[in-house]
Amino acid sequence: MNYILFDGPFRSQLLPFTYTRPVADIRIGVLTIREKWEKYLRTTTTTITEDYLSEKYPMVELESNILINSSYTPTPELVALIRNLKSNEAIFNEDQVVAFYSEDYQEDIDLNTFDIIEYNGPVLTIEAVWDIFSKNGEAIIQDFQLLTKGKLSQTISNTNNIIAPENIFVEEGAKLEFVTLNASDGPIYIGANAEIMEGSIIRGPLALCNNAKIKLGTKIYGPTTIGPYCKVGGEINNSVLFGYSNKGHEGFLGNSVLGEWCNLGADTNNSNLKNNYTEVRIWNYETESFSKTGLQFCGLMMGDHSKCGINTMFNTGTVVGVNANIFGSGFPRNFIPSYSWGGSSGLTTYLTKKAFEVASVVMKRRGIEFSVKDKAILEHVFELTKKYRRE
Repeated sequence: MNYILFDGPFRSQLLPFTYTRPVADIRIGVLTIREKWEKYLRTTTTTITEDYLSEKYPMVELESNILINSSYTPTPELVALIRNLKSNEAIFNEDQVVAFYSEDYQEDIDLNTFDIIEYNGPVLTIEAVWDIFSKNGEAIIQDFQLLTKGKLSQTISNTNNIIAPENIFVEEGAKLEFVTLNASDGPIYIGANAEIMEGSIIRGPLALCNNAKIKLGTKIYGPTTIGPYCKVGGEINNSVLFGYSNKGHEGFLGNSVLGEWCNLGADTNNSNLKNNYTEVRIWNYETESFSKTGLQFCGLMMGDHSKCGINTMFNTGTVVGVNANIFGSGFPRNFIPSYSWGGSSGLTTYLTKKAFEVASVVMKRRGIEFSVKDKAILEHVFELTKKYRRE
């Protein structure tokens, strides 16, 4: 069967992260949503997404296709239902389509003609940016069970201080000595070739993905995900870093999400709680206004390729777009548009030529090419986000 993941109705609620990727490629837990579905289905998937993303994330459409809403993460019950779908059947969860089987071309599909299967079982959905960190604990537990079932962890050296070792799994090539791991509140997954340096203190749930590094004396409170090739230090609480991003020094990051290729300068701090303890509101790209999150704790949402200088301070519920460069004293505004340059004293446009030069150098350091496809996507994002900048 050919499986296609589609963005669904919440894509704009997941900006700025979906400016540069389909919903399916958001990381929550250990894996991206796509990786979860592919492990459960035991096959590859393709994507229906925005036209400007489709060259990097193409769709393959065959005579028979099952299309899956990427806002839903898989469960064994849901996967079993999807595997048993017949032509012109659709699975709905309340008023949202979860998946459907069609033999028509995409543009000819009319869900009103489908036989409906109601699914009221457990679901984990990603419908807003704050879901990525607020539902991360549940996602880590699900991925931990999926990735470790039937496998043996690598032996953990006796130099380490371990609490609840049955909830800790270490993949091959990982390194850790003289660290404290407390998995009594949730599992700790340490990916292949990851490293935790001496003196670090970690309370699960934690997902430390392949080739990621936790630097000397780091303090991490779960649920936290450190994506592939990330480097982190200082203090982190309930945050998700997608991959290839660095928070390498002292400073606090809490209830936050960083995309790929981000960098936080030394002693960067974010607020995750308002002084009056009221509900946090953050920028909503769909309504182009600030929206309620329903949360008392909500920190920084930072899109791909954005960076900040040393001693940067982010206010509660700050949203930073793609390819922003923030620096200077004081608190910058709590919505920083893509391709912004500056800080609390004012913002100018970060020109694509300069931004792409930095992206190319940063990616090359990790052995990855800044491709023509990457450049085309980021140029399109520059045009899409012009209306938010004062140019």
